[in-house]
Amino acid sequence: MKKSIAVMNTKGGVGKSTIVLAVAETLSAFHGKNVLVIDSDSQASVSSMLMTVPSLYKLQSEGLTVVDYLVATVLNDTATDWKKFVVRNVSDVDDARSVYLIPSDMQLTLFEREVSKESLHVKLRTTIGTLLAEAEKVFDVVLIDCPPGLSVLTESWLREASLHISPTKADYVSICGLEVLRRFKALNPEMGFADSLGVVVNMKDRMSPADEEYHRWLRDNGDNRCFAQALPRSNALQDAARFHSYERSFQAKYPGEVGHALRALTVEILERVTAVNAAAGASAPDQSASPKPAAAGAPAGATAAAAAADRTVIPSA
Repeated sequence: MKKSIAVMNTKGGVGKSTIVLAVAETLSAFHGKNVLVIDSDSQASVSSMLMTVPSLYKLQSEGLTVVDYLVATVLNDTATDWKKFVVRNVSDVDDARSVYLIPSDMQLTLFEREVSKESLHVKLRTTIGTLLAEAEKVFDVVLIDCPPGLSVLTESWLREASLHISPTKADYVSICGLEVLRRFKALNPEMGFADSLGVVVNMKDRMSPADEEYHRWLRDNGDNRCFAQALPRSNALQDAARFHSYERSFQAKYPGEVGHALRALTVEILERVTAVNAAAGASAPDQSASPKPAAAGAPAGATAAAAAADRTVIPSA
């Protein structure tokens, strides 16, 4: 079953990390999904959104990030259990208890330099492919937060992930970023590429005629497979990117229009994932939209392997 989703636009500043955060918490709180977030951005944005800075710094200092996993497996050729780098009990949403994270570190840029210098592209892609294949057996959904640009690491995620989503702002430069990604995807088709779930319009100002015009242009281009639900420009969504030391409900973090938009978008995402898997002959995931908060010990929807990992391997934030 296709469960891994890379979130990517070659243009920065379109809100990729915030979308990964919000979709992961919505999938957990309202669909009982067991979600793994892989932070592949050296800025570690989504990592800092899902845990306190001291907790993140501790993991980075102890060598428990995606960088350390990749260095061990790709550069040092050392067999390493990826579950050792998965952190549980992340998120400050009290009804999103089944979100997990592989955090990032700024050292990721240095790792990519070494991979390019040593021509280890094939080893990197093989490692990422193995990680995603194994993670898809454990988690209901795997979300990969990719940085802007087309580095060798981002290319590996895009070629090895099952699916990808492209967030964009309703403006010319962000839309150009989608075109760059589309042209890149057309190169070397024999190497494979994630199936597109579609384009998500983010930070849309519903009072702006220009935003509406660009959104209409995106919808009219069938190649975009634009999601019907756009995410609004909202202070609440920007504030959601700041981790709170106290827990809050989903409604408190994503109030009103923002919460409704996220729930609608997440339902669309699940419907499209179901359609892709049905076309591939796989069984479809549960589409129930009723709130099903996960228990702290064994997340709702988790497989036996996930529950075992939660108890024996995966550390707390």
